[in-house]
Amino acid sequence: MAVRRPLRAVLRSDQVSPSVPTLGPALGHEFARPELLEQALTHPSATAKSTYERLEFLGDRVLGLVVADMVYRTYPNEPEGALARRHTALVRKEALARVAEAIDLGAYLRISRGEAEQGGRSSHSLLADACEAVIAALFLDGGFEAARRFVERWWQPLLSEQAEPPQDAKTALQEWAQGLGLPLPAYRLIASEGPPHDPIFEIEVSLPGRPSARGSGRSRRVAEAAAAGAMLGLLKDKSS
Repeated sequence: MAVRRPLRAVLRSDQVSPSVPTLGPALGHEFARPELLEQALTHPSATAKSTYERLEFLGDRVLGLVVADMVYRTYPNEPEGALARRHTALVRKEALARVAEAIDLGAYLRISRGEAEQGGRSSHSLLADACEAVIAALFLDGGFEAARRFVERWWQPLLSEQAEPPQDAKTALQEWAQGLGLPLPAYRLIASEGPPHDPIFEIEVSLPGRPSARGSGRSRRVAEAAAAGAMLGLLKDKSS
């Protein structure tokens, strides 16, 4: 029979504050193999043999399946395309980072001192990766049901925010351009600022004979979508 160690013991490290409350209630699961959770909370910058990178790979797939089931059951009359847009929005790093912030995951991460001083505990990219790893740890320790309970608990509020399927600004702009016989929108990186683990990208999108527009975000994909949305806004204002 596996010996259950308190979660606080798993998190004992000079890189983790001993004053933080237990993470257990937010996860809704008591680990039989707490070393899985320890691995899920260990960033590659920490001096440890096992980090969360492999778990992140598995957690991404588990999350995708649970969210697909949630969306499918919640919107029984929507076509595949609308379901796909909802699913894509819910499994993006932005959604993962929101959940990670809601459970204060950053306080438990095992990261190097240098990474912490650069704001690693609040990095959306780092938080999203760790959140995926935690989902994998739940899956490996407690099976699919343990992972499903966690995802449904914390993703249901995000799902409830989607009154309509999220609009894909890049696709909408591309379809608008193709409808007029124009070439595909061209996206160009203007600037990248901030630390390597949490950069801010600025992207410019252009179309022949149309004013360019810019957008920014924590990833190139998000920045491109923001730029596309800005251009669609300009085109709408011009036609009205």
